[in-house]
Order: sequence, then structure tokens, then C-alpha cells
Amino acid sequence: MNREQWEPLLADLAARRSAAQAMGGEERLARLGGPNARDRIAALLDPGSFAEIGLLAGELPADGFVAGSGSVDGKPVLVGAEDFSVAGGSIGVAAASKRERLARLAEQERVPLVMFLEGAGHRPSNSLHPHRPAPNDLQALADLSGKVPVVAVVAGPSAGHSALTAALANLVVLVRGSGQLFSAGPPLVRAALGEDVSKEELGGADVHAVHSGLVDLVAADLPEAIGQVRRYLSLLPPSATTAEQERRTDELLDLIPPNDRVPYDMRPVVEELLDRETWFELGHDHAASMLTGLGRLGGHVVGVVANQPAVRAGAIDALAADKAARFIEHVTGFGVPLLMLADNPGLLGGRDQERAGVLRAGARLFLAQHRADVPKFHVTMRKAFGFGSSVMGQNAFDRQTLSLALPGATLGAMPARVGAETSKADAGTSQALAEGEAAGPWRLASTVTYDDVVHPGELRNRLLAGLRLAIPAR
Repeated sequence: MNREQWEPLLADLAARRSAAQAMGGEERLARLGGPNARDRIAALLDPGSFAEIGLLAGELPADGFVAGSGSVDGKPVLVGAEDFSVAGGSIGVAAASKRERLARLAEQERVPLVMFLEGAGHRPSNSLHPHRPAPNDLQALADLSGKVPVVAVVAGPSAGHSALTAALANLVVLVRGSGQLFSAGPPLVRAALGEDVSKEELGGADVHAVHSGLVDLVAADLPEAIGQVRRYLSLLPPSATTAEQERRTDELLDLIPPNDRVPYDMRPVVEELLDRETWFELGHDHAASMLTGLGRLGGHVVGVVANQPAVRAGAIDALAADKAARFIEHVTGFGVPLLMLADNPGLLGGRDQERAGVLRAGARLFLAQHRADVPKFHVTMRKAFGFGSSVMGQNAFDRQTLSLALPGATLGAMPARVGAETSKADAGTSQALAEGEAAGPWRLASTVTYDDVVHPGELRNRLLAGLRLAIPAR
């Protein structure tokens, strides 16, 4: 008897669900090509783990935004996806509420949030509907900063509010060719400025992965982008794994020239120090004199910030300082230990850099590493002059777990020759400056400014010993 009475209610539910799941319809989805929002979510999550919320919200199917929860490698995540087949992926009132709901759930449950972006920003018709009072979804995303990882996958053109979601994310992956980010799209730019520019020229991969630094990773296609996201999520704590432990790193003797005026590539050095095949670099094409990324050391995830001596001797310009500061603020907010490898001649000088704000950017980097409340490890590889040492964590008694140097490492306000020339030092002073520089790290080791000077072959094992000291206490 009761079962029969349920039938019309369940039939109505099924019809409503079917209409909402159809999104823009098979014909429009086929015309747009590529996977739809639910296909993208399914490709990210473990099979069968997606539980949708807000399916019946809004006047349009799912209001153009698919949201819910699931798992990646068994760990819970929240996920949302704009669907271009419904009103161009624009954000309606109901979709905005779902976006805020996702962000609030992420903060409440302390799980990552992944957003697939392909939308035109807020829907113009929103002004015709009553709005709930603030907070809104951008405020909710801002509240996640330093608490919960937020990932943005830019799968298509994303403008306005949609692009701001990426700007507030910790990791931004853009699909080359199909994905773009802009505050205002080409039609608005043309109308407001008379500037005729394509989507790719305005906000494509080369713009944001190379110049602005907004994009951390560029993928050739959506499957590659999803693979990058899954790998990133696997590196976030808690994620310690059993892995290789102690081993010597004598390969560094071939990778690092003792002469600090000879360039070398820092990437193989980082890869040699970390567990094999765990280095995951972010921002590869932006601010090339600074390397940032995640990896494992003895199975524990660490964030790596390293100067790149192959580019301008590792000098830190404004973009490099900003890149490193943003990365440190990102990973240390999630409790990831910080490894800083210094090999630089200091902050880059010159008229262009002063106008670019190198001092302010350098100060931001200094504050970021100083405020980082995580295990901190510093290694002076060969040189770190002036503020270039401090911004890379070479600061005595600044809560470092371990501070090391390789033999021959040099610190100072500036290279001795330059210092003598600029100060017009007499012969005796010039000689003393040169001798002080030649003394390398021994004087600083004698005052415990460095905890130790180590053989390059011992470096990984000493860092592992520092991690064993730090991790159990946290």
C-alpha cells in the first residue's frame, strides 16, 4: 500500500534529477566537445565515490555548476565544476550558494577543494533575483587560506569571478590551448579599451605560466591536468610513506662546481637530495632564477625553495622573491616542512628591479620564511650575499631545525672585491675582506651560526636526521 503511494513522488524526483543531469542537453554538449562537468569530476575521483549536492538548485539544470564530495586515493575531497553548456558556465545565484557551501564544508571538515573552471563569471540576470547577504564564495575561499588546499583546474576560458577563484587557489593547473584566465574577456576589452586581442593572447598559458605567475602547472590536455592534481593531493599531509632512508649523495660532487662563479643546474641537485622520482616542481617557467616545489625526504613531504645558479647566478629579482614567498605561505600553512637551498649573489639590483619593487618583494619573502611555523632547514650551497642569505633562511637562531653549509660556502654583505671597491677600502682592509671571504663557512660554524659544515655526500642523511628530530614533536 505505502509503496504505491510513493511511486508518483519518486517519479517526480527521477524526472527532476534527469533534467538537472542533462545540463545543456546532448546536442549542445556534443557541439562543445570534450568531457562535461560530471565527466571531469569522475575522471578526478575514485570510481563511484562522487556524492553530489545541490543537484536541484536553481532554475537552470544544476544552475550550471556541479558540486559534491568524493575521494582521491581514498582521501576525502570536495569538488565543483562549471559547465559551459549551461549559460556559458556563468555563475547564477544558486551556483554562488553552492560554491560558498563547498568552501564552508572544506573549512569545516578540513579537506581539499578542487574547482574545474570554464565560465564567464557572474550571470547578468543575477541582479533580477534577491541575494542572500554576505559572506560570499570568494570570502569563503579567502577563509581557507593557510587551512585547506584549494586547487583550480582551468579547463576553458574563465573570466571575472571564475578567474578570481583561480587567483585565490593554492595550485592552478591550466590546460594549454583550451584554458585561459582574464579579469575581462576579449569582447569587454575590445569595448572598453579598443584593444583587439585573442583569448590566448589575453590570458593563455604563456601569459600566466611565464609572465604573471598565476598558473603553477600547464598541462597538454585534461587527463594530464587531472594527473597533476592527483599527484599534488598525494603530496599533502598526512601523507608520509615508507621510502628509501639514508643514502650518500656523492653525486653532488659532480653536479656542483666548487667555484661559485661557475653556473650549474640546481634541479638535479634537488632530485638527488629527495627520495627518487618525487620532485614535483611548481611554476617551472616563471621567475626562472628560483625553484619551488614539493617532494619527499625519507617519505615525508617537504617544500623546497632553491636558488637556480644557472639563471643570472641565482640572483633574486622581484618576481623570484614573490614566487618563493607565495609558495612558502602556501605549503607551510598546511604544516609542510621547509627546505631552503641558497646559492645566490643577493637581490638583483638595477633601475628596472627597483621600479619592479625588488625590495618590497624581498621583504615579503623574508617575512614568509620568518613566520613559517614548521620545521625549517637551510643549506648554503656555495654563496649567499647580502639580503640574499636572510631571505633564504640563513638567519641564526630563527627557529631553524637545522642550518648547514657545504665547504667553501661564502656569506657577506657583498663579494669582497665589490665591497672593497665601493667602500674605497685601503689595501689592508681589502686584504682582510678577501681573507674573510676565503675563510668560507668556518668562522660562522665556530659561532654556531651554522650547526655544521658537511661533506656533500652526507647532506641528505643530515637532513633526514633533522626531520627525525622535528617530525615526532609536531
